[in-house]
Amino acid sequence: MDLFTHVVFAYLLSFVIWGPGAPQFIAAGALAGGLPDADALLFPLSRRFPILQHHGITHSILGVTVVAGVGCFLVPYLPYFTHASTLGYFAAMEIGGLSHVFLDGFTHFAVTPFLPLSLRRLRLDADVAINVAMLTLTTVTMVTLILERGNVPFTIWVETAWILAAVYGGYLLLRGVARWRAGVVRTREGYTSVAPTTNPRVWTLIDQQDTADRYRIRYRRYRFGEKAPAPERSMEVAKVPATAGPVHSPQEALERTYATAMSKNRWMALRAHAGEAVARGSVFEVAWYIVEMGMFGRTVGVRGEIDRSTGEMRLRSGFFRRPTDLSA
Repeated sequence: MDLFTHVVFAYLLSFVIWGPGAPQFIAAGALAGGLPDADALLFPLSRRFPILQHHGITHSILGVTVVAGVGCFLVPYLPYFTHASTLGYFAAMEIGGLSHVFLDGFTHFAVTPFLPLSLRRLRLDADVAINVAMLTLTTVTMVTLILERGNVPFTIWVETAWILAAVYGGYLLLRGVARWRAGVVRTREGYTSVAPTTNPRVWTLIDQQDTADRYRIRYRRYRFGEKAPAPERSMEVAKVPATAGPVHSPQEALERTYATAMSKNRWMALRAHAGEAVARGSVFEVAWYIVEMGMFGRTVGVRGEIDRSTGEMRLRSGFFRRPTDLSA
């Protein structure tokens, strides 16, 4: 998840644990909730020491504990912090840091919480890492708490914090239950994976096979609580070189453009993707896109055209409206 959501979530979790009478521990927990992402500053070193890469040692129980162990002695000397129980500060920072690890593992981006002892990953696939809805909620939460602090009666501020904590808890519960149900449907219908979308009610069930010479995928949308299954979509292409010459069918257009499209958007090549092609005058219009991602009806991918007589391609990578077919 994004840094601000980590901080706000750790703040509200610390509020629930420590109560409004211990603002120093609430603040320490919020600070620790954001610290694991400081590994972005270690990028130059991570090339030489992979354990320092993003979602590496700082996103592990050991890393969080080391930070909490050092921080519990340093935090009391920071501005706006008071001298209080060292053990209390340690517990607050440990919980805040572990909440960061949990939230990242809750998404489709994996963490390795037992580094360096184990490479076992935590990846629940219950949320997307960058979620516009969650970012909006986080922004509203931060603005509300900041504006209320010192400007409204303390009891109102406390009630607001409890309400916001319940909202965040309810969101995680909805995501968790919906992911569980999507997993049940995945097993029943023979899909191999479940991918979240920005909508907590909508999920993507995926089954793909990617070999050296062929790529195949089938997928469908799952809506939490659905009465009837959504239509399944599928495609299969041979991985052929991008050659010149006449293109005779939409299927051939997809196969000719596959390698070029993957090279233009290497992120898409690493995700579950699909393609569509349709004849339009002297060209085939082609779209390749990541099937499990989408925002406001748009998705990341490669779109363009291939000339039907010469095989010349004009493809561009971008963020475009997800096609149901290219006639739209």
